Amino acid sequence: MFDLYKAGEQAVLVHIDFTKNGGWEDFSEFESLVSSAGMCKVQMVTGRRQSPHPKYFVGEGKAFEISDIVRIAGADIVIFDHTLSPSQERNLERLFQCSVLDRTGLILDIFAHRARTYEGKLQVELAQLRHIATRLIRGWTHLERQKGGIGLRGPGESQLETDRRLLRERVKRILRRLDKVAKQREQGRRARIRAEVPTVSLVGYTNAGKSTLFNRITGAGVYTSGQLFATLDPTLRKIQVVDVGDTILADTVGFIRHLPHDLVAAFKATLKETQEATLLLHVIDASDDRFQENIDAVNVVLEEIEAHEVPTLLVMNKIDCVEKASPHIERNGEGVPSIVWVSVLADQGIDLLFEAMTERLVGTMVNYRLRIPPTEIGRMYSKLCRLRCILHEEYESDGYLLIDVRLTQIDWMRLKKREGSKFGDFIVSEWNVTI
Repeated sequence: MFDLYKAGEQAVLVHIDFTKNGGWEDFSEFESLVSSAGMCKVQMVTGRRQSPHPKYFVGEGKAFEISDIVRIAGADIVIFDHTLSPSQERNLERLFQCSVLDRTGLILDIFAHRARTYEGKLQVELAQLRHIATRLIRGWTHLERQKGGIGLRGPGESQLETDRRLLRERVKRILRRLDKVAKQREQGRRARIRAEVPTVSLVGYTNAGKSTLFNRITGAGVYTSGQLFATLDPTLRKIQVVDVGDTILADTVGFIRHLPHDLVAAFKATLKETQEATLLLHVIDASDDRFQENIDAVNVVLEEIEAHEVPTLLVMNKIDCVEKASPHIERNGEGVPSIVWVSVLADQGIDLLFEAMTERLVGTMVNYRLRIPPTEIGRMYSKLCRLRCILHEEYESDGYLLIDVRLTQIDWMRLKKREGSKFGDFIVSEWNVTI
């Protein structure tokens, strides 16, 4: 339904600073977004204002200056690092005589190019439709009113009304299809909950290295790139974590400052994996001077999708680019791992990350020695093998099996409940080991 902006288009970039502390905002991220969209920067126009101009956003003088730059440079498009109102966008297009794109439209365009799966394409189109709903104009003046045939006299329906009606119907169709996808995902989540398989979700600022970490752990071969929003469609893989067993690792879309609300709403089904995760791995680019601002931006989005209360482990990535940084685990006042310093590309600290994941997912481990009678060996041994908890085993002369097991407190209580009171007769000794 949409004309995507083509790679190689000549773009004039506009960044207006509204800060009051006298410093300049960093617009390198804006340039990275434009580069990720495949457009070529002709010139960057900067300025400073106390508040946006109601008609042109940048003020009349600056607007005419940009118009001259567009004409001289032969630019195809002007991109603003801000959110424009529909009227401002129309006024600027009329003045510049070329396309005008704001930050929201730019991010939506990148997402439209990157979507690969059926669900991803639906989510992007939904966000685009919601964004364009406020920007419909009547460009068909010769069809001001659609007339009915004989016997259907009346004012008819204006072209603008027709566009709005078609848009509403398309949104409803997409929402129905996304509901089906959401139900399928919910079934998968319920199955994992019934099997009590924990889910670890990768979150973080875009281009922090989430997909690279995901590939390193799972060998999935997910597309990675130095561009922003290289990952759009979520990917789930099963991994093995010591003392935990089967664990689902989910790679999700990266976040960014001023992420469009329409996009967050459209990707709600995908972000549900983050909301209902057992543990979040918040991947951070430690080499970025603005990493604290990036952390704050991610936390804002996590709060918006109601995932801010999920237990989180910070992963400081790219330490090979940080002077005097080495792989290590930082713990909070209770001795629980809170930050892990790693470098995925340099293959440093991955073992420490798994160690921290084990501690955060498991909590309390328990060790037991069991003495199983010959009549119960086959049944009990198969159950213990499925739990992957056997440390040592040996047979006694009378046919009894002595077996040492190590498993989580939760798995132990579940096993005792299934076996009933007779299970207590199997226990020789026990001791708790708290990690």
